[in-house]
Amino acid sequence: MADIHVDRDVLNSMAEVMEDNYPELLDTFLADSENRLRELQKTVDAEVLSFVAHSFKGSSSNMGATRLAELCHELELHAKDKSPSEIIKLVADINSEFADVRPVYEAERQRSLTH
Repeated sequence: MADIHVDRDVLNSMAEVMEDNYPELLDTFLADSENRLRELQKTVDAEVLSFVAHSFKGSSSNMGATRLAELCHELELHAKDKSPSEIIKLVADINSEFADVRPVYEAERQRSLTH
């Protein structure tokens, strides 16, 4: 299910590069993602939306969350020209995608701690 959402090669590379710090990286990604989601859900300012979406896109891309990065990229590009209802839908899509990938990163963290 999750492999259409998460690029496993990226995760495997990160695990190799980060070694013992990999679980901490996963924790940081999850915590930062939750903070960014809260920010996206509460702001109506197009510039803030674009800025938060840009930073969320970068971290998602770095962590192999390809679909999440695409959605964030769309919000980043169109925060100024979409209607409020379109923004709400896109933020909801981002939230839903994070809900889909979150268990992958949590399982990855558990797996990395047991090795």
